[in-house]
Amino acid sequence: MSALNTKIVAGVAVTALALDQLSKWWVLDVLDLRNQELIRVGSLLDFALARNTGVNFGIFAGDSPYQQYVLATLAALVSLGVFIWASRSGQRWLAVAGGLVIGGALGNAIDRVREGAVIDFLNFDCCGIGNPYAFNIADAAIFAGAVAMALLLWRDDPAPSPQKDATDSVN
Repeated sequence: MSALNTKIVAGVAVTALALDQLSKWWVLDVLDLRNQELIRVGSLLDFALARNTGVNFGIFAGDSPYQQYVLATLAALVSLGVFIWASRSGQRWLAVAGGLVIGGALGNAIDRVREGAVIDFLNFDCCGIGNPYAFNIADAAIFAGAVAMALLLWRDDPAPSPQKDATDSVN
Protein backbone atom coordinates (compact mmCIF):
# COMPACT_ATOMS: atom_id res chain seq x y z
CA MET A 1 0.00 0.00 0.00
CA SER A 2 1.16 3.49 -0.77
CA ALA A 3 1.53 5.44 2.46
CA LEU A 4 0.45 8.66 0.75
CA ASN A 5 -2.63 7.08 -0.83
CA THR A 6 -3.56 5.51 2.51
CA LYS A 7 -3.42 8.95 4.13
CA ILE A 8 -5.47 10.47 1.30
CA VAL A 9 -8.15 7.79 1.49
CA ALA A 10 -8.36 8.06 5.28
CA GLY A 11 -8.34 11.87 5.31
CA VAL A 12 -11.06 12.22 2.68
CA ALA A 13 -13.15 9.48 4.34
CA VAL A 14 -12.94 11.14 7.76
CA THR A 15 -13.78 14.54 6.25
CA ALA A 16 -16.81 13.22 4.34
CA LEU A 17 -17.99 11.29 7.40
CA ALA A 18 -17.61 14.34 9.65
CA LEU A 19 -19.46 16.65 7.23
CA ASP A 20 -22.27 14.12 6.92
CA GLN A 21 -22.69 13.61 10.66
CA LEU A 22 -22.40 17.32 11.44
CA SER A 23 -25.04 18.18 8.83
CA LYS A 24 -27.42 15.60 10.30
CA TRP A 25 -26.84 16.86 13.83
CA TRP A 26 -27.45 20.43 12.64
CA VAL A 27 -30.78 19.76 10.88
CA LEU A 28 -32.07 17.33 13.51
CA ASP A 29 -30.99 19.01 16.73
CA VAL A 30 -30.29 22.65 15.93
CA LEU A 31 -33.04 23.25 13.35
CA ASP A 32 -35.25 20.65 15.12
CA LEU A 33 -36.31 18.94 11.90
CA ARG A 34 -37.52 15.95 13.94
CA ASN A 35 -40.51 18.03 15.07
CA GLN A 36 -41.23 19.72 11.75
CA GLU A 37 -42.30 18.16 8.51
CA LEU A 38 -40.55 20.63 6.28
CA ILE A 39 -38.23 23.62 6.40
CA ARG A 40 -38.22 25.70 3.23
CA VAL A 41 -34.73 26.98 2.53
CA GLY A 42 -35.36 28.57 -0.84
CA SER A 43 -37.30 28.13 -4.02
CA LEU A 44 -35.39 24.94 -4.90
CA LEU A 45 -34.22 23.45 -1.61
CA ASP A 46 -36.22 22.06 1.29
CA PHE A 47 -35.12 20.25 4.41
CA ALA A 48 -37.56 17.36 4.64
CA LEU A 49 -36.89 14.57 7.13
CA ALA A 50 -36.96 11.09 5.63
CA ARG A 51 -35.94 7.92 7.43
CA ASN A 52 -34.73 5.36 4.90
CA THR A 53 -34.68 1.83 6.30
CA GLY A 54 -33.82 0.38 2.90
CA VAL A 55 -31.13 1.12 0.35
CA ASN A 56 -31.28 3.52 -2.59
CA PHE A 57 -34.75 5.04 -3.08
CA GLY A 58 -36.08 2.93 -0.20
CA ILE A 59 -35.59 -0.40 -1.99
CA PHE A 60 -35.70 -3.31 0.49
CA ALA A 61 -37.12 -1.05 3.20
CA GLY A 62 -38.01 -2.82 6.42
CA ASP A 63 -38.34 -2.08 10.12
CA SER A 64 -36.21 -4.96 11.33
CA PRO A 65 -33.31 -3.82 13.53
CA TYR A 66 -31.53 -6.97 12.34
CA GLN A 67 -31.72 -5.68 8.76
CA GLN A 68 -30.19 -2.35 9.80
CA TYR A 69 -27.24 -4.11 11.45
CA VAL A 70 -26.75 -6.34 8.39
CA LEU A 71 -26.76 -3.31 6.07
CA ALA A 72 -24.38 -1.41 8.38
CA THR A 73 -22.03 -4.40 8.52
CA LEU A 74 -22.16 -4.73 4.74
CA ALA A 75 -21.29 -1.03 4.38
CA ALA A 76 -18.32 -1.48 6.74
CA LEU A 77 -17.04 -4.51 4.82
CA VAL A 78 -17.38 -2.77 1.45
CA SER A 79 -15.63 0.27 2.94
CA LEU A 80 -12.74 -1.92 4.07
CA GLY A 81 -12.44 -3.41 0.59
CA VAL A 82 -12.53 0.03 -1.06
CA PHE A 83 -9.95 1.29 1.45
CA ILE A 84 -7.49 -1.49 0.60
CA TRP A 85 -8.09 -1.18 -3.15
CA ALA A 86 -7.86 2.63 -3.29
CA SER A 87 -4.77 2.67 -1.04
CA ARG A 88 -3.02 0.24 -3.38
CA SER A 89 -4.18 1.93 -6.58
CA GLY A 90 -1.21 4.22 -7.01
CA GLN A 91 -3.56 6.96 -8.22
CA ARG A 92 -4.17 9.94 -5.96
CA TRP A 93 -7.52 10.86 -7.52
CA LEU A 94 -8.71 7.28 -7.12
CA ALA A 95 -7.72 7.53 -3.45
CA VAL A 96 -9.83 10.70 -3.15
CA ALA A 97 -12.79 9.01 -4.86
CA GLY A 98 -12.44 5.95 -2.62
CA GLY A 99 -12.37 8.18 0.46
CA LEU A 100 -15.63 9.82 -0.60
CA VAL A 101 -17.33 6.44 -1.02
CA ILE A 102 -16.02 5.19 2.32
CA GLY A 103 -16.95 8.34 4.25
CA GLY A 104 -20.46 8.31 2.82
CA ALA A 105 -20.99 4.60 3.41
CA LEU A 106 -19.82 4.84 7.01
CA GLY A 107 -21.96 7.94 7.62
CA ASN A 108 -25.07 6.06 6.55
CA ALA A 109 -23.98 2.97 8.51
CA ILE A 110 -23.71 5.06 11.68
CA ASP A 111 -27.26 6.30 11.10
CA ARG A 112 -28.53 2.74 10.76
CA VAL A 113 -27.01 1.72 14.09
CA ARG A 114 -27.83 4.93 16.00
CA GLU A 115 -31.18 5.91 14.44
CA GLY A 116 -32.47 2.60 13.02
CA ALA A 117 -32.54 4.16 9.53
CA VAL A 118 -30.53 6.45 7.29
CA ILE A 119 -31.41 10.09 7.91
CA ASP A 120 -32.12 11.93 4.65
CA PHE A 121 -33.08 15.58 4.61
CA LEU A 122 -32.06 17.34 1.38
CA ASN A 123 -34.89 17.69 -1.11
CA PHE A 124 -34.73 19.65 -4.34
CA ASP A 125 -37.86 20.69 -6.24
CA CYS A 126 -37.91 22.54 -9.50
CA CYS A 127 -40.43 24.14 -11.76
CA GLY A 128 -43.47 23.05 -9.79
CA ILE A 129 -42.50 19.38 -10.02
CA GLY A 130 -42.44 17.75 -6.59
CA ASN A 131 -39.53 15.46 -5.80
CA PRO A 132 -40.52 12.60 -3.48
CA TYR A 133 -36.91 11.68 -2.69
CA ALA A 134 -34.54 13.13 -0.13
CA PHE A 135 -30.85 12.47 0.30
CA ASN A 136 -27.98 13.50 2.55
CA ILE A 137 -24.30 14.49 2.40
CA ALA A 138 -23.25 10.83 2.66
CA ASP A 139 -25.33 9.94 -0.40
CA ALA A 140 -23.78 12.83 -2.34
CA ALA A 141 -20.26 11.69 -1.32
CA ILE A 142 -20.98 8.09 -2.38
CA PHE A 143 -22.40 9.24 -5.71
CA ALA A 144 -19.52 11.65 -6.43
CA GLY A 145 -16.91 9.07 -5.43
CA ALA A 146 -18.48 6.29 -7.50
CA VAL A 147 -18.79 8.50 -10.60
CA ALA A 148 -15.19 9.69 -10.17
CA MET A 149 -13.99 6.09 -9.81
CA ALA A 150 -15.83 5.02 -12.94
CA LEU A 151 -14.45 7.94 -14.95
CA LEU A 152 -10.90 7.43 -13.70
CA LEU A 153 -10.98 3.71 -14.41
CA TRP A 154 -12.55 4.27 -17.84
CA ARG A 155 -9.97 6.91 -18.71
CA ASP A 156 -7.07 4.67 -17.69
CA ASP A 157 -8.45 1.57 -19.40
CA PRO A 158 -5.86 0.72 -22.04
CA ALA A 159 -7.12 0.51 -25.59
CA PRO A 160 -7.10 -3.04 -26.91
CA SER A 161 -3.92 -3.68 -28.84
CA PRO A 162 -4.25 -5.00 -32.36
CA GLN A 163 -3.50 -8.69 -32.62
CA LYS A 164 -0.14 -9.51 -34.05
CA ASP A 165 -0.10 -11.04 -37.44
CA ALA A 166 0.56 -14.76 -37.17
CA THR A 167 3.59 -14.35 -39.41
CA ASP A 168 5.18 -11.90 -36.93
CA SER A 169 5.61 -14.62 -34.35
CA VAL A 170 7.03 -17.22 -36.70
CA ASN A 171 10.80 -17.24 -36.75
